[in-house]
Parts: sequence; structure tokens; C-alpha cells
Amino acid sequence: MKFQHTFLSIAALAGILVLSCSKSSVDPTTTTTTTTTTTTTTSDCSTQTTTAAKVACLAEAFKATLTATQIASLQIDLTKTNVAKWSNLPGGVKIRNGVEFSTLTDAQLKAAKAVIEAASGTTADEGYAEFSQINAADTYLGLKAGSGYSEKLYIIAFLGTPSATGTWMLQFGGHHYAQNITYSNGKVVSSTPSHQGVEPLSFTSGSNTYAPLKSEQAGMLAMLSSLSTTQLASAKLSATFSDVLLGPGKDGQFPTTKQGLKVSTLSTAQKALVLAAMKPWTQDVDDATGTSMLAIYEKELDETYIAYSGNATLANNADYVRIDGPSVWIELVCQSGVVYTAIHYHSIYRDHTRDYNGL
Repeated sequence: MKFQHTFLSIAALAGILVLSCSKSSVDPTTTTTTTTTTTTTTSDCSTQTTTAAKVACLAEAFKATLTATQIASLQIDLTKTNVAKWSNLPGGVKIRNGVEFSTLTDAQLKAAKAVIEAASGTTADEGYAEFSQINAADTYLGLKAGSGYSEKLYIIAFLGTPSATGTWMLQFGGHHYAQNITYSNGKVVSSTPSHQGVEPLSFTSGSNTYAPLKSEQAGMLAMLSSLSTTQLASAKLSATFSDVLLGPGKDGQFPTTKQGLKVSTLSTAQKALVLAAMKPWTQDVDDATGTSMLAIYEKELDETYIAYSGNATLANNADYVRIDGPSVWIELVCQSGVVYTAIHYHSIYRDHTRDYNGL
């Protein structure tokens, strides 16, 4: 769906438009209305050879722009209690860790987003592009609903001390977005839990249309559409879902019994669609990590289950789909709109053994 009204403030408030693909990414790194591309890479960290080292370097560069008071809010202890403080709801730093974008200068915000960009994937409309689009969507909501929604109510937090060799976590997000990425001994050891949602499903700025979770819904829809009537009956759940089952505050609460249709019973082509449905979620973190996680899930594919509730079209309120493997857990649900009348999406990507690096 493309909205007919356009507006300047996404370009002015959310940032520049990067016109490198047919569905451009929104890069909200400046408060000007210029349409020239601005990079968020800090040259001092360009010589780092691994993602973990580059993210740690950029984290320290960001800290160098902050006051002592800001650093005290940004960097906190890596504990089980602290890692669980994230949310899908509006509310900014009141319900999250870290420093809020609204408190940062332009230079500080640019440095913060350089950290986020380095930690994120580069696939078109996934990774950093998806983060930027969902972030901008909150400003779009704010134009209709008021000050409770804004790209400025997003946060960034460091749990533990950023290091190319030690163990620490990067958190960033806000309404409809949460990333929890753990680094240890120079590697990404956990990229979950990861939450994305969006309302409205698409929005426009000038001549550009953004649909941040289009590929996620399309992948799940293709997977379900490949099933026969008999297979759909086996995959259908009796329960009704108003939201994802394992959202914020539901750490470790995986069902003890797998439900739905076992992937080992599917054809080769159908198995490929299950793997393809997972891929957009794995692509939100750095490319190497996303590739390695998808390879793990591919090896476990035959022991994975797919299930749905409501309609397999994934177009109405309470339509729900799940992928549950030995490791992977992904949910997507359609919900009635909060600000707009049309449905919007919530999703969660978890890992049975790797959430928060097993903390």
C-alpha cells in the first residue's frame, strides 16, 4: 500500500534518502534537508580487519564524544537483569538501557549510528537500511499520533566494556526495534534476541516508498503458499495469537514441545523456501554473522518445524507464523493498527541456546 500524502519531515528529521536501490534505505544521520549521501564510517577505525574490532573501535570513538555523565548512562554492567531491559513499545530510555538519541548532538548521533551501521548487515532493505527505515517510521507515526513516537526516542547502550578481545553487548533500538549483539574474544557470539515491527506497513517520503518488513512477510508467505492442503492442516495451530509468543520479558520461555509441520517431510523446493524465510532476520546483523547463523540453521533444517495460526495469507489481524528449530525461533504476527486502522507487523528472532550468549 502506498500512502498518497507526502511530507518533508522524514527527509528533514529522519535524514537523507540513499537512492542506490529501487526501495531506498533511509539514513537518518543528519537534521538537514540535503539529499546528498552521508557516510557514517569513522576513518580512524577503517583499518580494523574484523567486525568485532571495528565495532569496538567505533564504540570507543563514540564514547570520546560524550560527557562523563552520558558515558555513565551509556555503559553499564553486563548482567542477566540488564540485558533483558528492552521493549517493543514506545517510551524511549525510560524502559530501556543507554542514552537516548534525543540527548545527543548531531556529531554524537553520527558517531552512535556509525557503531550501529558497523554492527549491521549491508543487504538492501535489511540490516542498517531496515533499522533506518523503522527508525524513520516512528517519526511518521509521530506526525499523526504526537510526541510519543519519534526517531529521537531510540537508544544505544553498551553492556560491559567495548573490546576487540573481551565480552560485551551492544544494544540499540526503540519502538518496534531491538538488537542485542554480544561480542567475545573478537567474534560475534550472539545476535539474538532481535525484534522488529512496523506501523504502517509502508510509508512514503517524496517519491520514495519504504516497507521495512516486506521481505520478512513475503518469505513467510512464500513458505506457507508452497504447502498442500494436507500440509497446511498439519501446520495449523489451534491457538490464536494477538502478539508474538516470545517477545520482551519472555526470555527462555520456549515451548517444551515442537508444534506444526516437520520440515523433514517437505520437498527439496519447500525446504529451500523455509530457509529463505529465515534469511531476512539473519541478515540484520553483520554479513558474516548472518551467513554463519543461516548455515547452522540449514544443518538443523530437518529437525525444524513450521506452524501458523489464522490465515496462511498473513494479511489479517491475528494471522501468525512460526519457525521453530533446534536453534532458530522466528515469529511474525499481524496485529490491528494502533495509530492507523490497517494491520501492522510484530516479529521476533531468537535462538534456543544463543540468546544473550547464554547469559
